[in-house]
Amino acid sequence: MSVSRTVRSIAAGGVLALLATGCGTTDAGQSAEGSGQTRVFEADNGAVTIPADPQRVVATGYAVPALIEADAPLVGISTWKRGLPMMNDEDRATYDELTKVAGEQAAETNYEAVAAADPDLIVIGVPAPVLGDIDVDRLEDIAPVVAIGPTVPSAWRELSRRQADAAGALEQFDETKAAYEEKAAALADRYGDAVDGMRFAHVGAYGEVDNGTFQREYDGSWGTNVANDLGVRYYGEVAEKGKGSRSVSEYPSLEELPEALGEADAITYSVEPDGTVPPPVRYVLDSELWRNLPAVQQGRTFPIRYTEAATYEQAMLTLEAIDESFAPLLDR
Repeated sequence: MSVSRTVRSIAAGGVLALLATGCGTTDAGQSAEGSGQTRVFEADNGAVTIPADPQRVVATGYAVPALIEADAPLVGISTWKRGLPMMNDEDRATYDELTKVAGEQAAETNYEAVAAADPDLIVIGVPAPVLGDIDVDRLEDIAPVVAIGPTVPSAWRELSRRQADAAGALEQFDETKAAYEEKAAALADRYGDAVDGMRFAHVGAYGEVDNGTFQREYDGSWGTNVANDLGVRYYGEVAEKGKGSRSVSEYPSLEELPEALGEADAITYSVEPDGTVPPPVRYVLDSELWRNLPAVQQGRTFPIRYTEAATYEQAMLTLEAIDESFAPLLDR
């Protein structure tokens, strides 16, 4: 395992507990290549009896990057194109080599390909509402299935650990987590005084230009949760909270920009991994209303790359991007 992979994890908030491991138990000489021991694992789809030491794992959705980074014994994965810009060379090589048994969407699961991979465990990493697009019963005829999908954006810490736990790959996972936490703690010390008491706001990448809306993200959202680990706080909260990301982000009209962000001391915004500004954010930045915001006029706007991070290794890239972007705050 390369140093570049183990060098990923932090400690500011990284508070995410060991949810849902299960207690190993009974024998079951049906565990394909392992010891034959099993345990009960609490997943989104209930209590599932799984191999205590899985040897052949299929992963889909958000479980793909998490289990590649954790060095799980993968034999098949879904495609995960959105995460490719955040993979290091070693992880990308692993991704490219693995058999693809599903596409980007849950409905694109190839059941014959899953069966051909001969897994002893299947880890599904899709949101609970999307689970209905998968024939779980059919997969269960192949191997035990644990569904561990995303909830609120910041929950990737807990969920990726549960995925690694199910796959018997906690050792590498915990090393990466520790590296992330160390880096985050160092940056929290570096920027603590600079951000203390500042009211931040964030413009996300999922606004809808056609509808004239932008995405405002609060604490715990995709664009903000890693910055939260540095002590950055995004003021306000969603007016009408929904489920998942809708509990930590909302979509005001562009005309509401002065009201939404006018009290911000600083504004961060999501950009692509290469630094380019995505159209929903460009829509905001090109408006006269944006240029008249106090934080903009004072030069306190900060682009952040890798805001889609959903693993500790990916989030290390986000930390580095925040460090690069926030450097001018140290000159205040």
